[in-house]
Amino acid sequence: MKKFLSIIVAISISWGLFAQMGKVTSALSFIDQGMLDKAKEALDQALVNEKSKDNPKTWVAKGKLAQESFRAENPKFRSFYKDPLQEALEAYEKALELDKKGATEKQLKLSNTYVLLGNDFITQGVQRFEAQDFAGALKSFESNIKLASSDLYIGVADTGIFFNAGLAAYNGKLYEKAIQYFQKCADLKYEGVTPYFLIYNSYKELKDLDKAEATLRKVFEVYPDNQDVILNLIDFYMSNDKLNEAFSYLNMAKSKDPNNYTLFWAEGVLYMRQEKYDDAIASLKKSIELKSDEYNTQFNLGVCYYNKAVAMFQKANEIMDVPKYNAAISEANNVFIQAIPYFETAAVLKKDDPDSLRNLKELYFRLRTVNPEFQAKYDIVVKKLESM
Repeated sequence: MKKFLSIIVAISISWGLFAQMGKVTSALSFIDQGMLDKAKEALDQALVNEKSKDNPKTWVAKGKLAQESFRAENPKFRSFYKDPLQEALEAYEKALELDKKGATEKQLKLSNTYVLLGNDFITQGVQRFEAQDFAGALKSFESNIKLASSDLYIGVADTGIFFNAGLAAYNGKLYEKAIQYFQKCADLKYEGVTPYFLIYNSYKELKDLDKAEATLRKVFEVYPDNQDVILNLIDFYMSNDKLNEAFSYLNMAKSKDPNNYTLFWAEGVLYMRQEKYDDAIASLKKSIELKSDEYNTQFNLGVCYYNKAVAMFQKANEIMDVPKYNAAISEANNVFIQAIPYFETAAVLKKDDPDSLRNLKELYFRLRTVNPEFQAKYDIVVKKLESM
């Protein structure tokens, strides 16, 4: 009799468990049919029932439902979970934790669940990036990276995700994270010099100029023939008044690309900073010879002549002998006159550029007694500036 009762009790317990697990089976069937509202209703009951809430299958079903709610077009279904893919990942992890026998691990591997979830995270990351939710995009890409490192991920991890994560972090101004992911890309030689430049820019944003410089030097070691690397080194040293280093890389760049007008422009600017105006003029004229329609070169050459004339004017003021003083002033004025055509061209290339016009206004006024035509030009420029 006792044995019979035990059998009756055991059957009752099994039937109760079967009834509750039937909710999970129904939920999975509803998911397959796209009836996600009914699936959620059934699964919510299974998740609170004592006999099914700790069953791994229940949590696998929740993971599938969360994934499908992310993929759904129906706004109602998409609203089931605040962050459906994160809910899915946590659900699968819970299922693995509850299953001591390893059946869930085999199931997730056979169904390629982690690969499919990883793809969903990429899609979510791209969507968030395009919506300028860069922190959210980074979280999505990092979740993909986490999945790809799992033993349950059947396939090859996409190196491009490290780059995407770096871009999301960079655009979100999370520069230390950006450096971490771009360094991974650099180590894998993914996207060539680009990750190094983004690391360099990240260090600049963090105001760590020593590491920014070290990054440029490192990329130069790896890609010594890349002209963009050399140009960035020149720009860095110019910006930080390390002129000797700038000249060193500039000469290297010119030897590789002797007809690059930008290099002669940069050389001219470096000479200007050293107040070596004759050398600067020669370099800037060479740059214009190679490309005459560049605003910066025309403007800088005008500035170069102007600054040279100012220096000559200051020296003239020290001369006590009147004839020599007059000759020195005349010579300085001739250099001022040489600045004019370059500012005039700059004002054409960059239509009615106020900087060029202001410089011309001063030059025309200064030289109006030297040549009457400058008075007429002065009046025209004044009217232009007043109308701006």
